[in-house]
Amino acid sequence: MLNRVVLIGRLANDPELKYTPSGIPVTTFTLAVNRIPNAQGEREADFIPIVAWRQSAEFAANYLTKGRLVAVEGKLQIRSWVAQDGSRRKTAEVVADNLRSLDKPKEQVQPAAEEPTAEEPAAEEPAAKATTEVSGDEFEDPFADE
Repeated sequence: MLNRVVLIGRLANDPELKYTPSGIPVTTFTLAVNRIPNAQGEREADFIPIVAWRQSAEFAANYLTKGRLVAVEGKLQIRSWVAQDGSRRKTAEVVADNLRSLDKPKEQVQPAAEEPTAEEPAAEEPAAKATTEVSGDEFEDPFADE
């Protein structure tokens, strides 16, 4: 069985960062995903709730804002609960495993280092990338025998 969701859309609201009682970060936001135009050429959108945990939650809270174009990979989760009035309720949401920003922030004043993805931990401060020169003699091609 497979439960995998891949979505590309724009954030309909700013991510909301919270912490569980044990200190685990969790972020929720809504992703607006366009549908294929109907027969009259009109476009509609689906508004899909997204939940991100741990590193993905911190990435969303620190780097994503309303209107940003984002790719979300995750799984579909259906939750049910009993509301205060006693009625049973259900909701569907995507639990994100991977978030990737697909555009640059609109209010970028000066060029900044590339934003990390949720797969990579965001550094406290951007560090300069170390480069090492390698001469052709020192380089081993792992595919040389193929």
